[in-house]
Parts: sequence; C-alpha cells; structure tokens
Amino acid sequence: MEAADQVHPPPKGGVLFIGSSTIRMWKSLATDFPRHRVINRGFGGSEIVDATAFAPRLIFPVEPRVIFFRSGTNDIHNGKSPEQVFADYQAFVAAVHAKLPQTQIIYLGLCPTIARIKEVPQGNTLNGYIKTYSAAHPLLKFVDCADMSVGADGQPRADLFLPDKLHFSEAGYRLLAARSRPFLPAPAAK
Repeated sequence: MEAADQVHPPPKGGVLFIGSSTIRMWKSLATDFPRHRVINRGFGGSEIVDATAFAPRLIFPVEPRVIFFRSGTNDIHNGKSPEQVFADYQAFVAAVHAKLPQTQIIYLGLCPTIARIKEVPQGNTLNGYIKTYSAAHPLLKFVDCADMSVGADGQPRADLFLPDKLHFSEAGYRLLAARSRPFLPAPAAK
C-alpha cells in the first residue's frame, strides 16, 4: 500500500475504508460510492489491534475526514472475548482521534456468516457495546448489519457469500454498500 501511495498518492480528506478481508475484498468501492474519494486500506486476517498499529502508516498520512471500519470477526475467531475486542476498538478510536481529532469513525457492524455461525452471539455482544459507545460520541457512528445477511428463517443466506461461506459475494457487497451509503458525508468539492 505504501509503495502504491508513492506512485499514486491518495487524496487527503477522503473516505477511508479499513479493516480485515471484508474491506480488502471490497473491489467495487469506487463504483459503489462514485461521488466520493474512497481509499481501501483493508488487509486480510487482521484484527483491530493491527489497524491501530498500522494507523501511522495507513491512516494518518491520508488525513481522511471519514473512516469506515470493519474488523472484529477475526479477533473473536482467534479467541478474544467481546469485552477484549471492544477495548481494542476504544484504543483504535483514541489513537485516531489523538492524531485526527475531527475525523468521523463509522463502524460497520458484524453480521452472521455461514462459516462462523457459532460466533454470532459474541459478534452481537460486540455490536451492542460499539453501538452504545458510538451513541455517546458525536464523531462515532454504528452501521447495524446484524440482520443484513440473514433470510426469513434467521439463517445466513448462501447467495450473499462466496463458496468459502465467510466472505461476501457481489450480492453481499451490494447490501453492505446500501447500508453504508446513508452514513457517507456530503461529497467533497472537486
């Protein structure tokens, strides 16, 4: 990412998406949000602590006015409790706001996947913590995605996932884009 930035510097003041593979694999970001300067900083397998650790290299140089953040599933899958993951999220927010005090952070809530169906209760608990925390802070928002991936039977819909049953298909990303769109700021002036 840093090498690519040297060749094509990303715009400052854009909309940055960061997190684990859900963000890394979101190839349609620019077409999903054509009126915004979007930057993809997703890296697969990452946990919230990784985004915090790499913030000086991946976030701060581009000075985004808005950050969409999706991480936490790998944290839970790797054995962290929702309380630990929430503490890591609070540390991420503190690190970002220490350097970029006016940047809005929008957390894309976790949603059920077929591959990690047993981890849904922990994800829902984490979502609850972050939703409550965000409501008390004007620069934080929470996008509720808990029901986005499930059908009428309450189970994750196979059509929204790739064959690995973990990552979104194009249909899944269309839903995630639709959930995210109302949280976008007004487009920046050209």
